[in-house]
Amino acid sequence: MLVALEVFTVVVVGLMVGVEFSVAFVINPIVTGLPRDSAVRARAHGGRMLGAVMPFWYIGSLILIVVGAVVGWHRPGAGLLVVAAALLLVSVLMSVLLLVPINNRGRTWTAENLPEDWKEQMNRWDRYHYVRVAVIIAAFTVLVTALV
Repeated sequence: MLVALEVFTVVVVGLMVGVEFSVAFVINPIVTGLPRDSAVRARAHGGRMLGAVMPFWYIGSLILIVVGAVVGWHRPGAGLLVVAAALLLVSVLMSVLLLVPINNRGRTWTAENLPEDWKEQMNRWDRYHYVRVAVIIAAFTVLVTALV
């Protein structure tokens, strides 16, 4: 049963990392290249769609790793699972404190109600997101290392 939990955890966290990596290095660069109105609409739609799903994915991933660490505490690598959980916790805190406030503003924007500094806010979100992606890649790497 523990092996099934570990495999499920790797798949869930790995897919989350893949989605966030894709947002940072594929989707947002494509959206940035669109005309202003289209870019704003795409960012707003992405913010609404992913903003509804990602909190559950992040928290669910964190819970899976914590449960794996608790249940498998007697196994080698349990300490690394705690490190992976701590890194995911950092990513959750980053999300809540840095990214979500910008996302909550951006997901309501239209071409008609854009603030003057909308590009600066999007660039700030992107910079924070790059750091968060690095953190979750580190968490995923530690997770996989703990389990092999």
